[in-house]
Amino acid sequence: MADTSLSVLSAMITPAVLISGAGTLLMSTSTRVGRATDRVRHLTARFRLLVSAEGQQEPRARQEKQMIVRQLPRLARRTRLLVRAMTALYVAVALLVLTSILIGGAALLGEPSGLLPVLLAVAGSASLAYAALLLSFETRLSARTTREEMDFLVGLGEHYSALYDDTYPDQDRASVPVAASPSRRS
Repeated sequence: MADTSLSVLSAMITPAVLISGAGTLLMSTSTRVGRATDRVRHLTARFRLLVSAEGQQEPRARQEKQMIVRQLPRLARRTRLLVRAMTALYVAVALLVLTSILIGGAALLGEPSGLLPVLLAVAGSASLAYAALLLSFETRLSARTTREEMDFLVGLGEHYSALYDDTYPDQDRASVPVAASPSRRS
């Protein structure tokens, strides 16, 4: 009987390991949803500023507005992918917990567990794999928007660099007073 109990416990632990992995992914995905939501709020606030009279005077305001308009649909898609991934992870956890319960319950009743726990474990593992794929797609979208922002910031830096060079064409940058630096003039 001890050997049977050990094999039942071993069979119940396998889904628990997958549940632990799904739980870790759920926590990081939840954080990613929060970050995407915060990013949308930030871009919305920035866009509101850029369309105001004061914001329209900012260097490259038009380009920044265009970048924001391009990014918002991507952020919406990212959020949809993240929500689908979280749903798939919750389904995976539920199926894997049911697998463990069925294995343990069958052992307690002295009945063979049958094919159902295996099917639930396969379905739970498939749901976990689906969620991982969705998270992979979301990561690519995130990297794409980050690259686009970095490109914009490089252009903005070049804009300010040109202003800086025009302001002090004959001086070495190290000798320019800090108070006169364009980056200090908000």
